[in-house]
Amino acid sequence: MRILLCHNFYQEPGGEDQVFADEGWLLESHGHEVIRYTRHNDDIDRMGRWESARKTIWNRQTRTELQTLIRERRPDVMHCHNTFPLISPSAYAAAKSEGVPVVQTLHNYRLLCPSALFLRDGHACEDCLGKLVAWPGVLHGCYRNNRPATAAIATMLAVHRVRGTWSQGVQRFIALSEFSRRKFVQGGLPAARIATKANFMRTDPQPGEGRGGFALFVGRLAIEKGIDTLLAAWRNLPQALPLKIVGDGPLAEQVRSAAAVDPRISYLGRQSSSEVLSLLGDAACLVLPSV
Repeated sequence: MRILLCHNFYQEPGGEDQVFADEGWLLESHGHEVIRYTRHNDDIDRMGRWESARKTIWNRQTRTELQTLIRERRPDVMHCHNTFPLISPSAYAAAKSEGVPVVQTLHNYRLLCPSALFLRDGHACEDCLGKLVAWPGVLHGCYRNNRPATAAIATMLAVHRVRGTWSQGVQRFIALSEFSRRKFVQGGLPAARIATKANFMRTDPQPGEGRGGFALFVGRLAIEKGIDTLLAAWRNLPQALPLKIVGDGPLAEQVRSAAAVDPRISYLGRQSSSEVLSLLGDAACLVLPSV
């Protein structure tokens, strides 16, 4: 098969970027031809507020470029990972106009929640679930604590729900778990078109010995990953169990401060995949404090 992969890279690399790379590699390793169309959120820094809002709702450049690419390469299917914000839902229109079926991986809850997390003020929030217009998210400025930016996302979601962009323009959705599949069905996506497929690792690292005697956290240093919970738990932990934290993100400085005053905590920053696997093999346990 000839597969067109589409992905909008984040400014801070994360799991979605890795899945995009790994799935492309997996397809090619099985003899498929992979075409990649990407954008990067670094481009937002060169745009004004209104331009970025407009492109979030509908990016004409994306539609033109994808339509041209599809006509030249004739893919059998277009598989989208992240389209927010610069690829935009105009990607689906480009594929539909050329008769190319679309698969969309649902990496987060962006189609149902402006923040994509179902999280507000440190607790679960589903106030926008099932609403045509995500006005509670705008009221609270759920996307980066920014009401205008949240309003642009809520407008994008409302416009494309009314247009039937996802219900008519996507032939198959991929959820990462049964829990998320149920949420998307609850949010209005057609159940018969949502498959469940977990993420995977490119190589099998094999079990480690676990002799390092430390606990390990690996992930983005953000509130939804439970960093506050983790650090608070370690402050109350009577034992001298060492904790190693790997990753980067908006709460990196908080982790550095905790490591500076608690000798049990080591902040290792961002590490290569091979180093992460080595640490996992040595760790006594992996801590997943996600909220």
